[in-house]
Amino acid sequence: MFINDAYAAAGSAGFDPESLLRNFLPLILLFALFYFLAIRPQLKRQKEHRALIEALQAGDEVATSGGVLGKVTKVSDDIISLEVAEKVVIKVQRASVQMVLPKGTIKD
Repeated sequence: MFINDAYAAAGSAGFDPESLLRNFLPLILLFALFYFLAIRPQLKRQKEHRALIEALQAGDEVATSGGVLGKVTKVSDDIISLEVAEKVVIKVQRASVQMVLPKGTIKD
């Protein structure tokens, strides 16, 4: 009385590659967009930072990620020595160097 008859839906004719592509196309486009807007620029920044760190040498004026400005006095594998004031030398990790400043930025 209140229950309608249920009929089976018509079965699909088989595998349809066009509908499969139509279903996954938004996912593929989303991944491509994410790659070009997020992943690729980050990889480029990492590559530039790695090149900056490898090119450090004594005499460079640098700024660390903590905001310390100093002149590089000694470079080793993972540690650099920064002169932050006259006769005041601190050791920091090479990876903490954020940028190399133009010569003469830090006044003596």
